[in-house]
Amino acid sequence: MHFLTNVAVALTAAASTYAAPMEKRAAAVDELVGYAAGTTGGGSGAGTTVTTCAALAAAAKVGGVIKIDGLLDGCDIIQVKTGNTSILGVGANSGLTNGGFQIRKVDNVIIRNLVLKVAPKGKDLIDIDASTRVWVDHCDFASVGITGDKDTYDGLLDAKHGSDSLTFSWNKFHDHWKASLVGHSDSNGAQDTGKLHVTYHHNLFENVNSRLPSIRFGSAHVYSSCYNKGPTSGIHSRMGAVVFAEENSFTDTKLAIVTNLDSEEDGFASEKNNLYVNSESRITQTKSLTVPYKYTVDAAAGVCDIVRKSAGPGVVTF
Repeated sequence: MHFLTNVAVALTAAASTYAAPMEKRAAAVDELVGYAAGTTGGGSGAGTTVTTCAALAAAAKVGGVIKIDGLLDGCDIIQVKTGNTSILGVGANSGLTNGGFQIRKVDNVIIRNLVLKVAPKGKDLIDIDASTRVWVDHCDFASVGITGDKDTYDGLLDAKHGSDSLTFSWNKFHDHWKASLVGHSDSNGAQDTGKLHVTYHHNLFENVNSRLPSIRFGSAHVYSSCYNKGPTSGIHSRMGAVVFAEENSFTDTKLAIVTNLDSEEDGFASEKNNLYVNSESRITQTKSLTVPYKYTVDAAAGVCDIVRKSAGPGVVTF
């Protein structure tokens, strides 16, 4: 069984300040809620600031609070194999180009306020593998657009191999083929069933072909997010996954919510108060999902304006 406290957990992992205008909204922009509640990462210390790929790779082996200052190019995949780690961007334009992170077999990791553009070919910008309690917040994910071979670059933010207790919030996903895959294979049910609990909230998905997200076997709560220009599919539940989608805005999104696409078994979905503009859903099986935490929604009618202003880097700065 999946145990979490039924409260919204305020940020304790690192000190941060607001850097953007606070538009009218109900949800707090600097608060951890969802299935990853209780994640503290590297704690609240000053930590280590890095300005090179070599320094980042070395710091990731040690863990704690790691701050990236500047946009680092060509770091390849940084291995995060130490739990109790926070990786934070300084200001509004720090992160990686031509690089990414693999979070593998660890617990308690936070990644916030990073620009992440163009992973090495065939790799993910963030790959969460067999890991628990991971919060990814206020990041900007992109590649080169919906062009060329869809498999040249893999996912923007993926989770697999029984990962669990995940929250992905206030991020921008754009200009890419495949955004976010949760559960990598139809044949991995023995490891994934009962795991892969993930909350997506206040995210922007724009000009992304599919997997917004795609989830197998697990449970996903997707709320107060903005979808624009999704030519193939949006929220995709498959292989018995259970998804609850509420207060999301879909514009020009084909199969905004779909449960019978590309897998041997359908998934389940329920939806509440979503807004559809030139978009439609195809839900073949319904099942309710009761989440074990408190949360605050913003209405679908205003959520695109909210996330364009307050998602992505530079809103909460370190």
